[in-house]
Amino acid sequence: MFGIFLLSACGRSDYDPRGMRHEETLLSVSATGQADARPDQAQFQAGINSWSKDAPGASAANRQMIAKIVAALRMTGIADKDIQTRSFSVQRVDWGDRKGLYQASNIINVTVRNVDRAAAAVDAVTGAGANIMSGPDLRLSDPEKAANSAYAAAYKAARSRAQAYADAAGMSVSRIISIRDAGGTQGNRYLPGAVPVAPPPVVEQAAANGSAARLMPGETTSAVAIQVDFALVPKASS
Repeated sequence: MFGIFLLSACGRSDYDPRGMRHEETLLSVSATGQADARPDQAQFQAGINSWSKDAPGASAANRQMIAKIVAALRMTGIADKDIQTRSFSVQRVDWGDRKGLYQASNIINVTVRNVDRAAAAVDAVTGAGANIMSGPDLRLSDPEKAANSAYAAAYKAARSRAQAYADAAGMSVSRIISIRDAGGTQGNRYLPGAVPVAPPPVVEQAAANGSAARLMPGETTSAVAIQVDFALVPKASS
C-alpha cells in the first residue's frame, strides 16, 4: 500500500487552492471606478408643532395646520402616495415658557419624483406654515444603474492595469481567476462589498439647504472598488 501511495502521489499534478495551473502566474489587481449621475428625485420632511392648554386642543390645531400643508403639496402636483406620516405625538410640556401646555407634533415625509419641482414643494410647505423642516435630500431613482456604471469602469481599469503588468513582464493575460466586490459609496450612501476594503473617497452631491431658489441638484458620484485576480502565462514563441 505504501508503494502504491507514493506512485499515485508522484503522478498527481500540482494542486493550487487558488485554481492556478502550473504554467500560470497569479496577478492580483485592485482598482476603483466612478460614475456621475444627476439626482432626479428629492425627499424632505416637514411638519407642525402646535400648543394648547389641553391635549384635544393641541391635536385639533395640529390637524388643521397639517391639512393646509398637505393641500399645498397637492397643489404642486405631489401625489398622496408620496406623502407619508413620519411621526405624531401629543405630550404635556413640563419645562420652559410653555410649561403646563400640551404640544402636538406631526411630521410628514415627502417624496418629490421630479427634482426640478423640489423647490416649489419646499416653498409650498413653508408658505403653508410648516415650522419643522429637514432636507431636501437629493437622490437617484435608479441607484443601481449608476453603481453598475462605476463597477464597469473599475473592471476596465483593472483589466488595463493587468495588461500593463503583463506587457512589462513579457507575458499575456490568460484568464480571470476571481473578481471581488469591495463596495464603495454613492453620495452619502454606503455600498456594501464582499470583502472588507475601505471604499475610495467620493465627492458628495451638492447640499440643498436654505432658500429653495438655491436648490441645485449637481451630480452624485458613485465610487466603488474591486479586486480582480488574473492568470498570466508566458507569451507564445513566434
